[in-house]
Amino acid sequence: MLPRTYEGQDCSLARSLEVIGERWNLLIVRSALLGAGRYDEFLRQMPISRNVLADRLGRLVELGVMRRVVYQEKPVRHEYPLTPMGRELTVAVVALMQWGDRNLPAELGPPRQARHVGCDGDVRVRLGCSSCGRDIHEEEVAVRRAR
Repeated sequence: MLPRTYEGQDCSLARSLEVIGERWNLLIVRSALLGAGRYDEFLRQMPISRNVLADRLGRLVELGVMRRVVYQEKPVRHEYPLTPMGRELTVAVVALMQWGDRNLPAELGPPRQARHVGCDGDVRVRLGCSSCGRDIHEEEVAVRRAR
């Protein structure tokens, strides 16, 4: 992970990577988007050690990406639903999945697809202009300093 101090870095991406940049964190969010919420469900979906999963879930709760909710009293067991902040990562997860499918394709095709619950159509991440409303292509984007 990046250092906790950003000496000379004033960057939204660097701050975001402090939350999701550790590889297990984004895979945990992906699993939550796939329906996992309980500790054992996360373990079934990923080859992650128990102590690493516990640490990462705790960190995601601390950062506000997930909540820790008791679902059983004896013994006490928790589930980890995404917060609204965590659900917003859907765009990033789908964009990275689609980027990987295009640029690093699996021999058997995509292992997962993002589908619209309403009509079962393919979900696509698009860039759009807030001023003119048009969809835009990557070559039409210029990242500039805002201040």
